[in-house]
Amino acid sequence: MHSFPARTANFQYRARIHPALASFVDEVCGTLARLCAYLMTLALMAIGGIALWQHLPEVTATEASPKTWSQAGRTAPAFAVSQFVFPGKTETYEIFRHPEGGRKDVFHWSGAGGTPVAELEIYRAGEEIDQVGSAAGYLAARMDPAGARELEAAGIIDSKFGAVTLFRRLGGTEAARACLRFFKHVDEPKFRLSGWSCLGEDVPARRAAISCMLNRLVLLTAGSDAKLAELFARAEVRRSDCGTSGAPVLSADWVMGADNPRLRGAL
Repeated sequence: MHSFPARTANFQYRARIHPALASFVDEVCGTLARLCAYLMTLALMAIGGIALWQHLPEVTATEASPKTWSQAGRTAPAFAVSQFVFPGKTETYEIFRHPEGGRKDVFHWSGAGGTPVAELEIYRAGEEIDQVGSAAGYLAARMDPAGARELEAAGIIDSKFGAVTLFRRLGGTEAARACLRFFKHVDEPKFRLSGWSCLGEDVPARRAAISCMLNRLVLLTAGSDAKLAELFARAEVRRSDCGTSGAPVLSADWVMGADNPRLRGAL
């Protein structure tokens, strides 16, 4: 019997087993590569999730915060009031905008020592919800945020924008009651005039000062708001002069009288 050397048999066995080992090694390397890629993907997802979680409170706070009014420092004035209305008084002009399109132009007048004496707000509504509530409550909060909210009617005055409702503080000192608030709302276009004035020696003079303020209010630019320009054009036609004393002549009937209008006759 012919015998083969042991070395030759061992060589042939190794030649047969080597491809299997090579295939196994390739499979292991491929599996390890896929496992590393999978782990790296999980790590990237974890990093992204942590970063998103850290920014989530800021995003939530931004979405939950209400849209509020902010002062527009570089916006050109759209209105002006003649300086002859309040001679010797310092005038300041502020503009506020709402993210949903609303705009408020506010005049402030102050006397000696910076004491506020009058204010006029022109509000043009956008898509925001107007939370003014009652006219009396809004005017009371505007003039004295920490003061009393109770106002009483103080009659009606005429202006180039039509009839304007007046209010004054209910009770309190005579000095506090001397200041008159006013409110005028126009439906088309959405437009509101409101404010207050403490100027004048007596009630008729104070009423006349407010009427003169509104009559001397002029539009500088309407932008693309054609309805606003039309409103002021119609108002100028019916504007009356303030007279020699700076006060317009008031009607003497019971509606336009110096005090609150009262019904006459027995009920």
